[in-house]
Amino acid sequence: MNAVVGDVSGNEARIAELITRAREVGAQVVCFPELAVTGYPPEDLLLKEHFLADARAAVDRLAAGTEGIVALVGFPERATDVYNAAAVLADGRVAGVYRKQSLPNYGVFDEVRYFQAGTRPAVIEVDGVTVGLTICEDIWQPGPPMTEETLAGATVVVNLSASPFQAGKALEREHMIAQRARDNVACLAFCGLVGGQDELVFDGHSVVFDHEGRVVARAAQFAEDLLVATLDPTAARAARLRDSRRRPAARGVQPQVDHLGSFAVLGDGHAPSPRPAGKVADLLDDEAEVYAALVTGLRDYVHKNGFDHVVLGVSGGIDSTLVALVAVDALGAEGVTCVIMPSPHSSSDTQSDARALGANLGVQVLELRIEELMDGYDALLAGVFADVQPDITEENLQARIRGNLLMALSNKFGWLVVTTANKSEISVGYSTLYGDSAGGYAVIKDVPKQLVYRLVDQRAKRDPQSPVPGEIVTRPPSAELRAGQRDEDSLPPYEILDAILEGYVEDDLGREQLVARGLDAEVVDRVIGLVDVAEYKRRQQPPGPRVTSRAFGRDRRVPITNRYGG
Repeated sequence: MNAVVGDVSGNEARIAELITRAREVGAQVVCFPELAVTGYPPEDLLLKEHFLADARAAVDRLAAGTEGIVALVGFPERATDVYNAAAVLADGRVAGVYRKQSLPNYGVFDEVRYFQAGTRPAVIEVDGVTVGLTICEDIWQPGPPMTEETLAGATVVVNLSASPFQAGKALEREHMIAQRARDNVACLAFCGLVGGQDELVFDGHSVVFDHEGRVVARAAQFAEDLLVATLDPTAARAARLRDSRRRPAARGVQPQVDHLGSFAVLGDGHAPSPRPAGKVADLLDDEAEVYAALVTGLRDYVHKNGFDHVVLGVSGGIDSTLVALVAVDALGAEGVTCVIMPSPHSSSDTQSDARALGANLGVQVLELRIEELMDGYDALLAGVFADVQPDITEENLQARIRGNLLMALSNKFGWLVVTTANKSEISVGYSTLYGDSAGGYAVIKDVPKQLVYRLVDQRAKRDPQSPVPGEIVTRPPSAELRAGQRDEDSLPPYEILDAILEGYVEDDLGREQLVARGLDAEVVDRVIGLVDVAEYKRRQQPPGPRVTSRAFGRDRRVPITNRYGG
């Protein structure tokens, strides 16, 4: 489910619709993601008593629609404290509540700031099958509450989750869930949130495993999906009879687990009618899932914040090309305007490639030449700058002129400006504050330069006739802010730069560790210095989708005023 943070009434309506659909296809139990009623993460909305009351009222109304099905719905429960909870809705009422026990407080998570931890595992019984309840982080570590619930008889465990995407996490998460299923000899159904929420993207990817850790059903990634799976809990019960190692531990567990109710959905003890176990969607490959995350993040940020159109500057370079491709795939060609803003330093080749890209994508293309504006700035500042040689100041003025023009279009037509700087550039401050960093959403701010090329390549291969002119991919990267400029005049080659940044930013390695990896000490020192001094610029970047393990913003939190030096 793609929930919208704060849209309690909208989320409630969507949940009610999906409960009805699940009942129509014969489901006995239907699961929704973590905090589905409020969206995830609601952050400081959780500090508002009226917000918590509205969420509970929505849960009570949803309960009235649960005749003939059991619904497990994530919501924030206001009791003696606030809990990240799962409501058990059955027989037209809130039959019970399970409270999340493991609260993540690392990376992008701040749950200890908002929630009290639950202390009791919980199970329900549906048509004679014992079902354990967990929420997200509860199963990321082996042990309670899942172990207690399965030792108390649960042969099926459900996990309501809001698991943020990062590259490579999908397969890692499946391996983890499969291991939990095997260790506990229980079927495990993982229900994931999908959609973009500011800088976070959720990939959905709900998946169901049998007690041997085999995939029974898998939902599509990056799309809402009602995944229907049929499980055979008796197989897990039979497996436990053949393995007595769990019996000593089970003897003392039963009193520690809350039993929240027994529910007859099928009635009269009838077994469910035979049906296929469930569909198994294919997993996306590495580049395809990152590209899908960028599309999802942009699409949801635009739509959930009331926009329907974006505008960006295109230069004929690889970065603006990727952003244009993502924007068209997210919003359609009718929702995108590309602006070409040539200066005297812009080559004819890059400008013709920018025009060709816009034409191939079918977007609106505007051309605004900035030479006269540059001359105006030069004339205005001539007296003040009379005794000073031209330098990066004049280069930055060009970027800021372009930023002003894009913002003017945004103000006039209500378009959202999307920026085009990549993670490698942002890391070392190779972007202009209030220039190319000015905008509402930074689509590729967490995408390293070398990954930019791979993403454009995989997207280009999707169409029989690629929309990307070949020279865009092969041309040496350049900001074109002065004659003959190349990125490598100011920065190390990107294969070296990205290797240093991966170690320093993603892995928190120090200078000596980076040098031990075979990286040149002088280059390492230079890059570390550039990263550290650019922190103040990164704090002023727009939000953008997180796709790596350590994104600037929610993930990496380094003080601006800081003399540690690496």
